[in-house]
Amino acid sequence: MNHRERVMAVLNYQPYDRLPIVHFGFWDDTLDKWEAEGHITHEENVGWRDGNDIDLEIGRRLGFDYNWYTTFGAHVNLFPPFKSEVLEELPDGFRKVLTGDGVIEIHKEGTYSFPPQVDHLLKDRAAWEELYKPKLQYTPERINWQRLEALKDDSGREYPIGLHCGSLYGNIRNWLTMVGSAYLLADDEELFTEIIDAVGELCYRCAEEILFAGAIFDFGHFWEDICFKNGPLINPRVFDEKVGPHYRRITDLLHRYGLNIVSLDCDGKIDALIPTWIRNGVNTMFPIEVGTWEASIAPWRQMYGPELRGVGGMNKHVLGRDRAAVDAEIERLRPLVDLGGYIPCPDHRLPPEAKWELVQYYCDRMRQVFG
Repeated sequence: MNHRERVMAVLNYQPYDRLPIVHFGFWDDTLDKWEAEGHITHEENVGWRDGNDIDLEIGRRLGFDYNWYTTFGAHVNLFPPFKSEVLEELPDGFRKVLTGDGVIEIHKEGTYSFPPQVDHLLKDRAAWEELYKPKLQYTPERINWQRLEALKDDSGREYPIGLHCGSLYGNIRNWLTMVGSAYLLADDEELFTEIIDAVGELCYRCAEEILFAGAIFDFGHFWEDICFKNGPLINPRVFDEKVGPHYRRITDLLHRYGLNIVSLDCDGKIDALIPTWIRNGVNTMFPIEVGTWEASIAPWRQMYGPELRGVGGMNKHVLGRDRAAVDAEIERLRPLVDLGGYIPCPDHRLPPEAKWELVQYYCDRMRQVFG
C-alpha cells in the first residue's frame, strides 16, 4: 500500500498494512534551529511550505510519510487584503500596525505571542458595504488554475491531497476581533448574519468551481481556529444556527464528488462545537490539541460513535524531552489507535524544543509499534 491508500483505509475502517506516520509542519524557529544544527539547508529553511517538495524531503529525512496539511484551495479571504502599514511608532520599540485583515495591532519585533488588538475597521454596515463586501466576491483569480491542472490526474499519487474549502467563521473572527464579533452580534445581528452568509457563499462557489474543473481530491478540509483552552470563541447555539447550514451545503457538494472524509482544523477545546460539525458532514477532527485540557478522541468516540474520526492528538512536547517520554506517549496512543478511524499526529506544528534525532526516534518507534 502507498501512503494515500493507508490513510484512506484507516479513516474508513478498512484493513491496512501499517499506520501512516503523519506530521503537521514546523515553526519557523524550529527550521532555523535545524538549519543551524546542519540538518537542513538554508534553501530548505526558507523554501519550506506545507505539502511542497521541500516539506516531503524534510519529512522523509525525519521519518514521516507526509504532512496532513497537504491541500489545495482557492483564496477565500479578503481579496485583495488591506495594505499592511505602520500607523504609529510607539515608545520602547512598539508599533501600531494595520494588518491585511483591517485590524489594528500592537507589534514589537522579536516577540512571538499574539499581538494585542486595539481596533478594527469592520464595525458597522457602512464599513461592510464599502471596505469588506467588495473583497469577498468570487473571481477566477482566486484559483491557481495552473496548479489545478496537475490535480486532474491522480494516477501515481502516493499521498492524499485535500480540497481546502476555506473558513466559515475563523476569518470573520479575525476581521471583527473576538470582542468586536460579540458586539456586532448584539448590536446588528442582521449584519452579523449577512457577513457569515457572504463568506459561506464564497467558500461554496470556490469549492464548486474547483471540483467542476475536474481536480481530484481525497478529502475535504476546513480551517477555523475559533476555540481556546476553555471552549469556543462564539456561542455554540449561534454557531449552529448561522454557520452550520453552510457546512452542510459544502459537505453535500463534496459528497456528490465522492469525498466522504471531511476534516477540520480547529485549535483549542472544541467539544461544544463538535455537534454542529458532525451533524453537518464534518467527520474528522484535527489537530486534537492535548493542551492543558488533555483533548482526546476517546470521549468523542464514546459520544458520537465511529462517524467521528481524528488526526492528531499526539503530545508534541515529548519530542523535546527524551526517549522515555516518547515511548510513554506512544503507549498512551495504543488504545486510541485500536479504536480505528484515528491517525496520531503531533498536535500542532513542531516547536523549537523538538530535537531532530528524537523526532526520528519517534517515527522509527511508531513504525515498530504500529507496523
